[in-house]
Amino acid sequence: MATDSIAVSKNAEATSIGQGAVVALGRLLYAVIFVMAGANHFNKQTIGYAASQGVPLASIAVPLSGVLAIVGGLSILLGYRAKLGAWLIVLFLIPVTLMMHKFWTVSDPMMAQIQMVMFMKNVSMLGGALLISHFGAGPISLDARGSR
Repeated sequence: MATDSIAVSKNAEATSIGQGAVVALGRLLYAVIFVMAGANHFNKQTIGYAASQGVPLASIAVPLSGVLAIVGGLSILLGYRAKLGAWLIVLFLIPVTLMMHKFWTVSDPMMAQIQMVMFMKNVSMLGGALLISHFGAGPISLDARGSR
């Protein structure tokens, strides 16, 4: 009987390590777009494009959104204060999605379709950020390490 419980215990430990690794990989794949794209928010072309889309104070708002994306993305990636990092991503995604992907205002059907896809991509990433803001970074993270 005791051997069975040890086998179950070892199996449960292997499963939790595997699940932790999957969560860590998911955080990496989720965060990389924010870290990489956030860096582009400091160049003149991105600021100019945002201004052409009607973003108010684009020369301030766009670099600020880049900071939110990079800091939030790194927070999620490292699993350090990931819940806060996820809220930074939410704060980034809501205005960016509504201001930069206004598919309902585009008259060209092809461009409207592209903008709708980008809008829906951001909405799905918003859902991911909300999940992280609730559940946190998972077992393989700096947050989990600090709670031990």
